[in-house]
Amino acid sequence: MNKIFKHTANCFALSFAFLGLLPIAILLLWSISGKWNWPNILPQNYNLRAYRYILENGNQLLKVVFFSIGLSLSVTFITILFSIPAAKALGTFNFIGKRLVEILILTPLIIPSITIATGIHIFFIRLGLADTLLGVIIIHLFPCLPYGVRMLKNVYEVIGNSYEIQARVLGASRLKTFLNITLPLLMPAIISASNLIFVVSFSQYLLTLIIGGGKIMTLAVIMFPFIQDGDQTMAGALSIVFISVSFVFLIIFEKMLKNYYKIEGHLYI
Repeated sequence: MNKIFKHTANCFALSFAFLGLLPIAILLLWSISGKWNWPNILPQNYNLRAYRYILENGNQLLKVVFFSIGLSLSVTFITILFSIPAAKALGTFNFIGKRLVEILILTPLIIPSITIATGIHIFFIRLGLADTLLGVIIIHLFPCLPYGVRMLKNVYEVIGNSYEIQARVLGASRLKTFLNITLPLLMPAIISASNLIFVVSFSQYLLTLIIGGGKIMTLAVIMFPFIQDGDQTMAGALSIVFISVSFVFLIIFEKMLKNYYKIEGHLYI
């Protein structure tokens, strides 16, 4: 029975691995394809046009990549700062309208991005935030905050505020209580949420394009026009760059999480 279960689990694992790697393999083929028409299973000819373009414009592309990373890290940091108090309020307190607040926080995930961007764009123009980096950072918070609040709220529901109360009774200040009690308990969730928030911000195209007005150039903004124009070769190559950056930060966040467990020497509650 155990052998059958193990064999079934291995089959499922291999199937999921195949499904995950198949799109990347197709992107790799697209990135080096010169001509790939239906119903051919493989490209009819190959070239390195896309990668030559990337190498020829390497300095400019690197600037865009690093700018995109910096933008997404800034959004991640700000999102976590806002998510912690919001998650604590929703996870540890009961108040009138709590369910409504939870639903409102999730609305950016339900409402189409074009609706959010169009409605806020006019407001941002009046405030002078349109076509600015600050405006793009603020608009990125809309799709990112629901993830941060939701993940941290689940942790607060488990740990409650009893540890904080005990620390305050023993004379610890609010700051010391947060740094020495609350933050260590939240850290695994913060790292996991940061990973997800980074990817969400890094992949924003429409919000960045509308609010940034084409002046704030990110990797997603550069990549999507090639997809829309049907240049699958360039789109495939830039998608590989996009996936590579996301994968590197996935490894970084996972490494941070493992190091935290190793240093703290305790399991996540």
